[in-house]
Amino acid sequence: MFPSDPLPPGLLLVPVRQGPTGCVARLFRTPLGLRTVVGFTSEHRLIAALGPAQRWIVLAEPALRALTAPLGAVAVTVDPRWTAPPFRDHRPAPTPVAALS
Repeated sequence: MFPSDPLPPGLLLVPVRQGPTGCVARLFRTPLGLRTVVGFTSEHRLIAALGPAQRWIVLAEPALRALTAPLGAVAVTVDPRWTAPPFRDHRPAPTPVAALS
């Protein structure tokens, strides 16, 4: 599959992570703190949101809902565009104790 290839209707690219027994769908949180699973309609959109290293699988939306409902995911978010930037700690590095003497 290429980033420009259209996905058949009803199928989504679902971000996954490696679990102890294989791929596990990644769960996210909505701005209100509810668990959601995300799906993308194209590889280009997935890469734009989560980066090129993100692994994914193709699932139909009903299968995705059935898979994640027992985990507390109350929604499927399709093609999320806005993501928070990676966390960067801008606090100054602590001064070593030996330098204080």
